[in-house]
Amino acid sequence: MLSAGQPPQPPATSVTAASAISSKAHLSSMQQNGASVTTELAPEKPGGPIQHIWVVTGPAGCGKSTVGQAIRKELDLPFLEGDDYHPKANKDKMSNGIPLTDADRWDWLISLRQAAIDALSPAERNDFHPPAGVVVACSALKKKYRDVMRVAAYGSPLVQIHFVYLKLTEAALMQRVTRRQAHYMKSDMVQSQLAALEEPRDEWDAITIDVQKSVLDAVAAKLAEYQ
Repeated sequence: MLSAGQPPQPPATSVTAASAISSKAHLSSMQQNGASVTTELAPEKPGGPIQHIWVVTGPAGCGKSTVGQAIRKELDLPFLEGDDYHPKANKDKMSNGIPLTDADRWDWLISLRQAAIDALSPAERNDFHPPAGVVVACSALKKKYRDVMRVAAYGSPLVQIHFVYLKLTEAALMQRVTRRQAHYMKSDMVQSQLAALEEPRDEWDAITIDVQKSVLDAVAAKLAEYQ
């Protein structure tokens, strides 16, 4: 049973972003736009293999879904789009340019966290063979929001959570969001998200990737540093 408590500490066996991302094979290469990243299998712990929750974070327009889908495809993992778990009231507020409050986000984060836990559990949908991990696209703008997601790993030494923060300038974010069609998150919401943003500095389970140019190239290059 998962419950709140003291935040989990770094695992005794260090699992880097590159080694953990390849939980389905001993060697795996991410090839996007000609870039290649070779990674190693994360070690098993007594009781079974480690399962990984990859949370791709950042404000609207940074490329969370693009990167999350790339990881999903490479590792053949389930993917959860955080936007899908917002209640209608939240979507209506954002569509009308009204920033979400902490209170608006709690139930959303808890629902998304539970969905990630469910995705790692044996069930009929995975033929009772749970996957090696799950990829989640979630803005997780503040540390306390990331702490809500971290609860997913409480009480289970076989679950590890990793945050991949995609960093982008305000101008680039505005440009990308403006190009979106039929999405409730409008460009005028970018500034409110940046105002709320707490970049994950000194958080042991997070890495920061500058995606100012090509999102997938930047991710592949950053993960290559962890070989």
